[in-house]
Amino acid sequence: MQTIIIATTKEWNIENYFKLKERYNEQYDFHLITNKEELSKEHLEKLNPKYIFFPHWSWKIPEEIYATYESVLFHMTDLPYGRGGTPLQNLILNEVYDTKISAIRVDGGIDSGDIYLKEDFNIAIGSAEEIFIELSAIIFTKMIPLFLKKELTPKKQSGEVLSFQRRKPEESNLNALKEKSLHKLYDFIRMLDAEGYPKAYIEFDSMKIELSEVHLKSKKLVGRFEVREDV
Repeated sequence: MQTIIIATTKEWNIENYFKLKERYNEQYDFHLITNKEELSKEHLEKLNPKYIFFPHWSWKIPEEIYATYESVLFHMTDLPYGRGGTPLQNLILNEVYDTKISAIRVDGGIDSGDIYLKEDFNIAIGSAEEIFIELSAIIFTKMIPLFLKKELTPKKQSGEVLSFQRRKPEESNLNALKEKSLHKLYDFIRMLDAEGYPKAYIEFDSMKIELSEVHLKSKKLVGRFEVREDV
C-alpha cells in the first residue's frame, strides 16, 4: 500500500486530514507531520511516500526532501501572479477577491514550481480564519483526491511573474493603511483575523487596541476589540 504524507500545523487542516484518511484508508497508508523535525530524511526513508502534501506549511522544505519525494505545495494565488509570503493579505490589499488555489511541485524557488492544477477561490468576505477553513475544505475534498485518483502531470508556470513581500507584524497597525474607508477598514481587520497572525491594532498612549470579528453592516463596522497594556 502506498504512503501519503500530509505536512501541516493548522487545526482545520489536521481535522480534514483525518476525514481524508478515513475516506481512503483502504487504498493508501496516511501519515501526518506537524513539525519540521519530523520532516527528516531518516523519517521519510522509512515511510517512502508517493506524495507529500504541504497545506499551510511555514518552514522551508529541504532540497533532499523535494528532490527525492513528490512534494506538493498549495498557494492561494493564480501563479505566477502572487508568488511569495502572506498571499491572502496581499491579495485583499490589492482588492483581488477572485483568485485561484494553485497546487505546485516544490522546487528551489519561491512558489516557482510547475503547476499540477488550479481551483477557483473567492475571498471577498469572511475573516482570514474562515477563509483558511474554506481553503482547507477545497484542498482536502477536491484537490488532493484528484492526485489519489489519477497521475497528474505538472506544467511550467506561464505569464507575468508578480511577487509579494511577506508582511511584518508592525504593518498590522491601522495607521499603516493609506486609504481609509469603511470597506478598506473591513478588509484590513478581517485579513489579519486568524490564529497565528498579528491582529489589526491601534496604539493609544501606552495601550494597544486589537480588532477582530468584524462585520460590515449598513454603513458601519461591528466587531470585537481587546485593549492591552503592552505597547
